[in-house]
Amino acid sequence: LENPSCKIMTFRPTMEEFKDFNKYVAYIESQGAQRAGLAKIIPPKEWKPWQTYDDIDDVVIPAPIQQVVTGQSGLFTQYNIQKKAMTVGEYCRLANSEKYCTPRHQDFDDLERKYWKNLTFVSPVYGADISGSLYDDDVAQWNIPEPN
Repeated sequence: LENPSCKIMTFRPTMEEFKDFNKYVAYIESQGAQRAGLAKIIPPKEWKPWQTYDDIDDVVIPAPIQQVVTGQSGLFTQYNIQKKAMTVGEYCRLANSEKYCTPRHQDFDDLERKYWKNLTFVSPVYGADISGSLYDDDVAQWNIPEPN
């Protein structure tokens, strides 16, 4: 049984491996990645989904979601609040604000502890569930709306 501890696994495919999405997903599953529910895949250095992100500030996030968690003593409730539309530029400013910026941390375990400790105090805002893609038109690898 691969990955019996169900740890989140990290993969670093070559450019050749990265070209075939379905084949690579089958490979990481053969290694037990699905046991954790997710995996971290670091693309090869030469892979570029977008030549520049300089022109995306005006892209609209139609329905950002604020995740609110309340509770104590191991019993918590989580609900989502749909926020008003905002641009990527506005979202970027929010993410980098004092309230939402990444806290100082010693390592990723420390950062994860701080995330869970502060989740009931600072409700994260997600800009997911957006139709379309930020990939350049000629990029097919790992472009989910345009699977290869």
